[in-house]
This record gives sequence, C-alpha cells and structure tokens, in this order.
Amino acid sequence: MKNVEKYARGYFMPPKTSLNWTRKEYITEAPIWCSVDLRDGNQALVVPMNLEEKLEYFKMLVAIGFKEIEVGFPAASETEFTFLRTLIEQDLIPDDVTIQVLTQSRSHIIRKTFESLKGAKKAVVHLYNSTSVAQREQVFRKSKEEIIGIALEGAKLLKQCAEDTEGNFQFQYSPESFTGTEIEFALDICNAVLDVWRPTKENPVIINLPATVSMSMPHVYASQIEYMSENLNFRDSVIVSVHPHNDRGTGVADAELGMLAGAQRVEGTLFGNGERTGNVDIVTLALNLYSHGVDPKLNFDNIQEIAAVYERLTRMRVGERQPYGGELVFTAFSGSHQDAIAKGMAWREEEEREHWSVPYLLIDPKDIGRQYEGDIIRINSQSGKGGIGYILQQSYGLDLPPKMRENFGYCVKNVSDQQQKELMPGEIYDIFKTEYVNIKAPVEFVKFRFPDDEDFRTIVTIRVDDATKEITGTGDGRLDAISNALQSELGVTFTDLVYKEHALEIGSKSQAVSYIGITAANGVVHWGCGVDVDIMTSSVKALFSAVNRMKRG
Repeated sequence: MKNVEKYARGYFMPPKTSLNWTRKEYITEAPIWCSVDLRDGNQALVVPMNLEEKLEYFKMLVAIGFKEIEVGFPAASETEFTFLRTLIEQDLIPDDVTIQVLTQSRSHIIRKTFESLKGAKKAVVHLYNSTSVAQREQVFRKSKEEIIGIALEGAKLLKQCAEDTEGNFQFQYSPESFTGTEIEFALDICNAVLDVWRPTKENPVIINLPATVSMSMPHVYASQIEYMSENLNFRDSVIVSVHPHNDRGTGVADAELGMLAGAQRVEGTLFGNGERTGNVDIVTLALNLYSHGVDPKLNFDNIQEIAAVYERLTRMRVGERQPYGGELVFTAFSGSHQDAIAKGMAWREEEEREHWSVPYLLIDPKDIGRQYEGDIIRINSQSGKGGIGYILQQSYGLDLPPKMRENFGYCVKNVSDQQQKELMPGEIYDIFKTEYVNIKAPVEFVKFRFPDDEDFRTIVTIRVDDATKEITGTGDGRLDAISNALQSELGVTFTDLVYKEHALEIGSKSQAVSYIGITAANGVVHWGCGVDVDIMTSSVKALFSAVNRMKRG
C-alpha cells in the first residue's frame, strides 16, 4: 500500500517490562463489570435514545446483572440530566446497583454533575482529562505540568463537592487516551490524583486505564496495565479498571490480557457498541469466561431476547457472525462440520457427560437460549448427509438408515443448488415426503391379506392407471411374499432388501415409519419410506415407494 512510511507506532512500552501475566493460563473469576451502554454507547448512536428508551435499557442491564452502570454525562444535555434525576427520584436504582456519571475536569461541569446526583444512594463520579502526546500538543497545547494541574484541580473539586452534596460517592479517574500517553507520565498523573483523594480499603478509588484508541498489539496493553498496577500509590485501595476500544479489532483480547495483568474491572457495552469501531463487547467477554467454566456473574441465558431489545432501542444490528449473539454463530453449513456435530450430540445422549465437548460448538447453545433445530445445522448446497439426517431426526423424528440418508442428502443438495438458497427444516421435510413417503405411482398399494395362517402366501390389491387388480405371491415371510408378488406382476427384479422401522415419536405417537432399500439389476439402490398406524402396512408402503422410485428411473 502507498504511504506506509506515514505511520509510526504511537504507543509507549513501560520502562521495565513485566511479564507476570504471561504465566497465567486463564482468568479465574469475573471482573467487576461496568456497562457504559447508556453513555459511551448512547453517544455513538445515529439517533441517541430518548428518556423512555434509556429507562427500558437501564432496566434490561439491571436484569442481566450489572452492578455498576454508567448512566450518562449529566452536564452534557437536558436529556442526560433528566434521565439521571428520573432514576433517583422514582427510586428505580436497586440497592445493589451503583450508577456512574462522567465529568470532564472543568469546574462548571463538575458542579452540574453533583447537582444531578443529589439523593443518589451510591454513585461513582468518573473524572477524566486527556493526557496523550497528541492531545497535549494538538488540542490543549499544554505542558505535562499543566495537564497534571487540570487533573488535580478536578480531583480537589470532586472531593469538596462530595462533602457538600447529599449522597454516597466513589471517585474514578481516567487519563483519557492512556494508550498514547508516555507510561511514566500516566503513572505520575494517576498517582498525583490518588494523593489528593487518599483512598482507603473501605472507600477505594477506581483508576481506569482506557484504550481510548487501540494503538498496539494486546500484549503491549497488558504490559502497560501490569506496570501501572504494580506502581500505583495506595494499590490495596485502588481498583484498576480497563476500558478498551476496538480500533484494531482487539478489544476483547486487550480486556482479557488486561485482566491477566491486574485489571479488576472492565467497562464495555453489550455487543460492542461505541464510537468508531466500538467498545469492548461485554457479551463476548462474559461468555468467554463461561466457556472456561467461570461464572461471569451476568445472565445471558436469553441472548436472542437481549439482542432484540438492543436492536430495537439502539437501532443498531447484531451482526450474523457476532460471537454468541449472532444469528449464524452456532450454525454449520459444511457437511463435515454437520456430521461431526450430529455425532457429537448423539455421543452426549448415549450417557450423561459431565463436560461439554461437542465438535465445533464452544458452548451448548441451549445454555444461552439458542435452539438446536434451525440454529446449529442449516442446509444449503454445501451441506452433507449428516446434517440433513440430523434435521429430520431432531425436528420430525425420522431416523433414516445411513445409506438412505446419503441418498436423500444428494437430493436435498441438488434442490438447494438449483434454487440457490438455504432450505428450512420444513422444506427439507416436504422434499422427503414428496420423494420417498407413500409413493403411489405408477403402482398404488391398496391392501393386502394372508389367507393361510401357516404359509406365507399373500393376495395384494393394487391400482394401476385407475384399474384395481389383485396379485399373489409367496415367500419366506410376509414382506418377502409381497415383494415376490410385485416382482412377478411388474416384471422387475431387485435384491438385497434393506429394512428399518421405528415408532414415529414426534408429531404423532400412534404412527410407525418404515424404510426399505432395494437393489436393482444395474446395482443402483432405490429407497422408499412408508408411514402408517400399522407397522406391517407402513413396511408394505415403504416397499411400494421404493419400487415406484425404481420404476421412475
């Protein structure tokens, strides 16, 4: 590409690289989650949510289990201010939920923020100012000392306003654009703020280290977090928080490695909504923990309902391949994938298994409200016999013999290929019924009887071209006798009859289903299926279906 020399790495490695986080295999417990959907997420919407929509969204976040929710920037607009006052005055904030508000380090904004918080049971006041080289040089045109002065002025005013305002307040500071800030300077400004607030274990302070713009590979961010965590003043009384954005597509990795490196808290949004490429996706982070057997302390067992509310209120869309929540994330179209999944599901049903280990499925879709039928295996021209057979078995109770499943698989794939579309379970079932079940042409079965109790001699009534007639045959068994009668009457020969039957347990418990395969003289196997309330009759119908398919060629 052109102009590659224009770009240089704008991040800063710690002066002493600590890699303790690399020795940890996985995250062992959930962090403190803070949803910023109603602030960071809302400000990034084309049409920000109105008061009623924000109230509904807040209630959804509470139902999911968030204990910290950033509700807005109350000094920024009347809607933001009114929303916060509504939450407080209508007593909509549960006792175990802490709201969070954002304020720049500017006197009139801080005072307006505390005005909005009067009567809050518990609130985090989140103070920030930009610290990066780019912001200092281009936006504020101030020295490091002047930038520290802005932070300290705000920190002191927060402390004063908290003492003068009714409510229970916790402080949070963010060196905004942390990832573009010299790491020693980021540490200096955070420690200067901490020296003003002087936190205790009973009243800890949050130091939030945002990847306001993701600028490095995730391991660099982790090293920055670990350096800060190891060198902050009052460390036992500080909660280290991360707030990754997704500019490089590494928001989730940044957060996970940041937690390994010492972060105790994560700020993010549902499905990653936020400025530019978005915030870190808390759904993905939480369910990644879940996939490792760690309780995320958030409830996503109805992920599709959550996604539907999210889409309606934000007017955003959850992508089809969005981890966990996307329409297609548990779906297999590939034949080999479908076969492995179907066999894995059958293996689980053979006996109770303690741990989930089905091929290609990271977690059990049912645990987050997804359905196997229509979610896991979907059929197009790339699909295989295993997936197609699985759909028939799970949705309609039809357990085809393996070779018949293969035969039907080609039939379905040809239809999908010709129509250039995915086939729904109902369409697959319709194809099966049309092509295999109770086929009546050119020879229609009417009835049969066995007049002799000891000999397998049969009289079968058939209909050909609207004319009814009786044919006879003998054999080693009832089905063999009927088979011989058909071969004699029609002048055809077939061998190697393959037979399978079972009760049809889905849709109707009073029916039986039979499958029959016959091998023609040219070696081609033709399959048929019969369904009836009588098992013998279903077998005869299956035989007639197979013979009729053979006659059709």
